Amino acid sequence: MPEPRESQILLETIYLSLDPYMRGRMSAAKSYAEPIEIGGVMVGATVAKVKQSRHPDWKESDIVVAYSGWQSHAVSDGSDLRRIDPAIAPISTGLGVLGMTGFTAYAGLRNIGHPKPGETVVVAAASGAVGSVVGQIAKIGGARAVGMAGGRASAHS
Repeated sequence: MPEPRESQILLETIYLSLDPYMRGRMSAAKSYAEPIEIGGVMVGATVAKVKQSRHPDWKESDIVVAYSGWQSHAVSDGSDLRRIDPAIAPISTGLGVLGMTGFTAYAGLRNIGHPKPGETVVVAAASGAVGSVVGQIAKIGGARAVGMAGGRASAHS
């Protein structure tokens, strides 16, 4: 069990993110992502609970999004953590709609796409983590959402 030093926090992982890019990290094949060495910790986001705090900004029982990877416990200096308020939404949403995939969908659609009410937004990979949120945000904004998703026929073409 890691021991936090002064100004550090001990985290206990509650949820792990499982993302498609991780497959590339499990292979030595050429990829945009460095492979994880055998015995190394798979990188990735987590939802974790502060088990022990020696940091003035974090208290025991805080729930956070961390990038501590696939391990039960990790030590953090607090700089890469984001607090989650369990009263707002289930804490698991910190890895989905209120996490990286939700932010990617929101930023891409609202900051780059700029759809207006009545316009049609076509979403590629609409069944995926980001695409499914894009479609919902488009509808909330008054646009018509059309989603595309691969199927058995397109997978074998």
